[in-house]
Amino acid sequence: MTETTPLGDKPLFGRPWIFIRGVPAMKFLPPEGPPEIAFAGRSNVGKSSLINALVGHKGLARTSNTPGRTQELNYFVPDGYSGAEDDLPPMALVDMPGYGYAQAPKDQVDTWTKLVFDYLRGRSTLKRVYVLIDSRHGIKPNDDEVFGLLDKAAVSYQVILTKTDKIKDVAVPRLIEETRLKIVKRPAAYPEVLSTSSEKGRGLDDVRNAIITAIAR
Repeated sequence: MTETTPLGDKPLFGRPWIFIRGVPAMKFLPPEGPPEIAFAGRSNVGKSSLINALVGHKGLARTSNTPGRTQELNYFVPDGYSGAEDDLPPMALVDMPGYGYAQAPKDQVDTWTKLVFDYLRGRSTLKRVYVLIDSRHGIKPNDDEVFGLLDKAAVSYQVILTKTDKIKDVAVPRLIEETRLKIVKRPAAYPEVLSTSSEKGRGLDDVRNAIITAIAR
């Protein structure tokens, strides 16, 4: 890896990372300070697995085969910062609750959904949202709803196709182009579509470099 942080020349993703807070409601959000990068997507799309792969820490974000397991905004930062005003981490990664999971109790789904949408609309330190799309299923109607919310709130977002090891290699370029064409006219969408496999380590450096670019703006 060659990326650097705004605070020094040690690779950002080469540092140890830690979990600092789970946020079940907006009032529990940490004070706004370092830039934040959030990961959104349907339940079981692979958000936690991607975060773990990006930082090289398999057990950092909890992963589960059970949809709806992540019920809070989970905050992760590089280790070694005191949290003082003059010693803040260069950034935070935020694992958001998955959307589109209909089998949980309705009031629970409504609570998760409101938390996610309120966060997306109201966090000034949020630099970019990465919306993860399962490459086996493509963009679904509730993904389009999230795109629309992000467009309306003028929050920059970029699509990441996940689990590309589950489809044929020759299908990946075509899927990337099909996805790009679906979002190209959306005002807040970053035009480049990324593709990854957390299990095989594919595309991780592309995501890391995209994050570095986003927080440097």
